This record gives sequence, structure tokens and C-alpha cells, in this order.
Amino acid sequence: MNMTARNCHARISIVVLVLSFILGGCGSAYPLVSSPTIEPTLNNTADWPTQVWRTSTPEEQGMDSGRLSEMLAEIEQKKLDFHSLLIIRHGAIVSETYYGTYHADTPHVLYSVTKSFIATLIGIAIDQGLIDSVDHLVLDFFPDIAITDPDPLRETMKLEHLLTMTTGLAWQDEDPVFGELYRSQDWVAYVMNKPMLEQPGTHFNYCSGCSHVLSAIVQQATQTNTRDFAQEALFGPMGITGYRWEVDSKGIPIGGWGLSITPRDMAKLGYLYLHQGQWDGQPIVSSKWIEKATQKHIDADDELDYGYQWWINPRLGAYMALGRYGQTIFVLPEADLIVVTTAKLENHDEIFHLIEAYILPAIQPSDS
Repeated sequence: MNMTARNCHARISIVVLVLSFILGGCGSAYPLVSSPTIEPTLNNTADWPTQVWRTSTPEEQGMDSGRLSEMLAEIEQKKLDFHSLLIIRHGAIVSETYYGTYHADTPHVLYSVTKSFIATLIGIAIDQGLIDSVDHLVLDFFPDIAITDPDPLRETMKLEHLLTMTTGLAWQDEDPVFGELYRSQDWVAYVMNKPMLEQPGTHFNYCSGCSHVLSAIVQQATQTNTRDFAQEALFGPMGITGYRWEVDSKGIPIGGWGLSITPRDMAKLGYLYLHQGQWDGQPIVSSKWIEKATQKHIDADDELDYGYQWWINPRLGAYMALGRYGQTIFVLPEADLIVVTTAKLENHDEIFHLIEAYILPAIQPSDS
């Protein structure tokens, strides 16, 4: 993977995070909004991790515990800055390790993994008829936005172009742009007023600001706060609680980053996708959306493709939600496998290495 693509999903630097506090003062203009308190209910189906994940030995799920132990030893030997590493096979946690001060109930900032949750909300809104299709023109969602430099190309931008990072906007995922975004009083207007470089749908250009526009579209289409819609339609049914979500200057949950949840709850999104949008007999999002979201729509670099806010690894047959510093939801449908990591690493190279050198080879040939 080239350096640009390897880091493009993860360029929201500490400088930007600090800006949110500097600009907001002690109260912070862009606070983390916590989830509501929910009384736990019993999960009647043991195979569904609504409240509690099933645990198992690796061997019971067709994996070699020795290979996984070698993996954990390499993490220690290399002193890799992992915060958590979970492996789920056939719906059971077969390996779960936490490091330092991090524990199973510690919400972890997801950075760009947030994008895959936002895309799922878009799919749910389409399923519910609140958005007609991915062909809906983006500017039609925001009739009150003033465009300072009208361009016919901008008027052709569709929802699908936001989802696939092919908007044609002159967006750069780097600190100066994020700084301007945090100082803006209207984040959506800031993004949509970026100059147009080319026809939408032509080329992949990673755009965290575009993912925030997706969150604003969820809010516009549902006529409720994105967080509230997520709670009702996604988080609530799956038992995701204790999350926090940073918001923009207008109170819109940030779509490109800003969500914090536990690693076990990160795994739930992968589990939902593995089961074609079904959760304990209840449809959360349609299988049609799952298929579209996790298939290639555009070349991202030499190794990875891009779907609807999901990265695609065609060589492994996997799809992934990736965030800065090594936040990962890795899903391999053929093996019924989910790998979740939280970390503070330079990039995802070490994680991909561990998956290919240890986790995939740990799958027993008779169970692959």
C-alpha cells in the first residue's frame, strides 16, 4: 500500500483535536455528547451479543491457540502500542487482550472508523424511505447553503459520490484544512464551498469533511439529531451504550471522526455486516445495502479499493473500517471472522501483518 493511501484515512492530527478545546474554551464548542443511560435487558439468544459476547477457546471455533499466542508474543516483543485486540470467530470471542489502562468497558476514540457507522445510518435512512436513493443530489439536501463560487460540476454531485470519496472537491485531509473547519460556523457550507477540481465520480480523493456532510444529510433526512437516529435505529437494537460523540459548531455529530465506543461494540458493527444487516431476527439495515457498501466502487490505491465508507481488500476478500493510529474493524466473511484493534500506531501495516502472519494461518484447514 502506498504511503498516501495508507495514511489518508488517518490524518486528523492532535493539532485538530486540541483546536476543538482551544476554540471552545472551557465549555468546548465541540463537546463529546454521551449516550443516554439505558437499563440492560436480558439477551434471550446466546448467539447474539446484544448484551454479552459469547466466549470460546480458539480450538472450539477451529483456530490454533498456539499461533495466536505467537502473535501476542510478537506484539510484546516489538513493544507495539496496542490498546486492545479482539478476535471473533463464529460469533464467539476467541482472543481478547487489553493493554495498559484500557479495559473492555473503556470507550475508545474511533477516528475514521466513525465513517462506517455513518454510512450504515445512510443505508438505514434509505431503507426507511427517508432518503430516496444514493442518486439524490447533495445540494438538494441543503437548499439554504450559500455557494460562493457556483460551478455546474458541483450541481451534479450525488450522495453516492460522498459515500465513495469521489466528489471532485478540492479537499485535502490535512491539518490546515481541519483547523479552518473547526473555526467554521457552518461545517457543511465550508466543505461544499471547496472548489471543484473534476467531474464527480472520476477519482478517489479521501475526504473526511465529505463524511461529515453525510452526517448532516442523516440529520436533514430524518429530521432528528444524527446521534438520536443512531440510538433509535442502530445502537439501541444492538445494545451499544456508553458511547460519546463529538459534535460540530451546529451540534451535528461529526461524520468523519469523533465517535468513541468500546472495542466489543466496534465488533458489533462487523457482526451486523457479517449477518447481512440482521440482528437477532430483526432487520437493522438491508442486505442490499450491505452488499453495495462492501463492494468495490473505486480504486483507492495499488492494494485497496473503496466501497461506501468501507475499505476493501480484494486479495483477502475482506472489508475494513480503518481509523487513525490503528483503529480497525476487519471482516472476512468467508472465514466468519472479525478482528478489532484499538491502538496508537503509525499506520495499519503492523496490524495487517499480524492478521496475515498469525490470525489467518491460525484457522484450521478443516474449518476454513
